[in-house]
Amino acid sequence: MRIAMWSGPRNLSTAMMYAFAARGDCAVIDEPFYAAYLAATGLDHPMRADILAAQPADPDQVVAQITGPIPQDRACFYQKHMTQHMLPGMPREWMRDFVNVFLIRHPARVIASYAAKRERPTLDDIGFVQQAELFDELRAAGHAPVVIDSHDIRADPAGMLRALCDAIGLAWRPAMLSWPAGGIPEDGVWAAHWYGAVHRSTGFAGAEGPLPEIPDDLKPLEKLATLPYEHLRKFKLSL
Repeated sequence: MRIAMWSGPRNLSTAMMYAFAARGDCAVIDEPFYAAYLAATGLDHPMRADILAAQPADPDQVVAQITGPIPQDRACFYQKHMTQHMLPGMPREWMRDFVNVFLIRHPARVIASYAAKRERPTLDDIGFVQQAELFDELRAAGHAPVVIDSHDIRADPAGMLRALCDAIGLAWRPAMLSWPAGGIPEDGVWAAHWYGAVHRSTGFAGAEGPLPEIPDDLKPLEKLATLPYEHLRKFKLSL
């Protein structure tokens, strides 16, 4: 089984990758299209040179990697993908042979977290529009992608991960609920900048509190991201 987990940044995506790595039967890969995205856009992200040196910048090479043999002969290949990395013109046909899951999070939480790490986030940076587009493309092609909300996972990790496993036809393993502190070997090279909190963790954090207050200059961005978020939220898994 090959699982493509689609999210934007600051969306519990790294913790979810750790949960699947902790199963013991899943190989994992961290944002394999990141270098290709940076090469195509020219964006100046933190650790840009290191990322370009660490990954193939040719999208076709990335597709060959993620559709090729599963590392370590594992039964499952879990792939953490960022929706904003899938630029127009990048190959997408491979997605139809994968189990596709969409991990969503309220825009206010994403924007507050992202802005703390990188100033002046844009709609393209946070991936909400691209997430809805990819979801709709798969549905139009006859697929039924799974949607899961990070808020629900934080509120009940065992219940929601069990429901996710059931939805994708994967046996539930309680080992998904914890992992050693300090990261995993499959972390992208950018982990030093972005993954501090999850490296200090040994499992999912507790339930989220009230929505953060967004600065006035970012409220238009929140409004733009809310429409695609609410679109996917209609399809989310529930207990």
